[in-house]
Amino acid sequence: MRRRLKQMIETRINALATRRWARRATMAEGLSLPTLRRLRGQARGLRWEIDRFLFVADGRLALPLIGSNAMQLPLYTDWSHRPELWRGPIPLKGASAVPSKTLIGSEATLYHDCQISELTYRQVRNTSEEDLAPFGLRLDVFRFDGSFLSLSVELPDEACHGLSKRHLVRMDYSIDLEKGIEIFARLNVKHGPNMEQVVRELPLHTDEGYVEFDLAYTKLNEKRVEKLWIDLIFEGPEMNQIVLRDLTCSRRPRAEL
Repeated sequence: MRRRLKQMIETRINALATRRWARRATMAEGLSLPTLRRLRGQARGLRWEIDRFLFVADGRLALPLIGSNAMQLPLYTDWSHRPELWRGPIPLKGASAVPSKTLIGSEATLYHDCQISELTYRQVRNTSEEDLAPFGLRLDVFRFDGSFLSLSVELPDEACHGLSKRHLVRMDYSIDLEKGIEIFARLNVKHGPNMEQVVRELPLHTDEGYVEFDLAYTKLNEKRVEKLWIDLIFEGPEMNQIVLRDLTCSRRPRAEL
């Protein structure tokens, strides 16, 4: 009984708050600037907390029901990560005429050199039984007058901890294309003032949806690793729809030779 009464009171309070903000939205054009400034601060604080709640709630309730952190990992994996874009909802779910250096969520950035952008992105919900990630990213490319299009995905600091030349860094992916194009993945490792880059072409016509980057062939300074990120580079993307249904990264030590 007490629990039901509490729920009824909470429902009533939420209804009153909703009506109050609805009235404020209707009156916004006629409010004085000091009042408008004060209420805007309140609204931004409220929106921040609501967005935090929705990020967790939508992520837990999203399809597939197996959970947003489910991954297929090789043996001896010592670190793995699914970036935010595929793990949970982002505040700005889509945009059109996207300029270069557009941040998508907090970890991904879209780059291109088009004079006129006819590029859109949208975060979509995955619903297939084969999907492990709750969310995907859809890129719609129309006329493309640039020379490159890439999506840069930052990896967390934990990826740098203990990274050595013995490690294999693996990227698993699931991609749907309207028409076939070449896609390359470039692993970037910043160590001190230097940068190591390893490039792999994504095999899109096989069941093996992954590529591996072997750090043994780099000049990596293991004591100065600062940052890792992956660039997805799309060749000839014009008049195409690209759906990145999932992307995960992991690492494991290579077997001794």
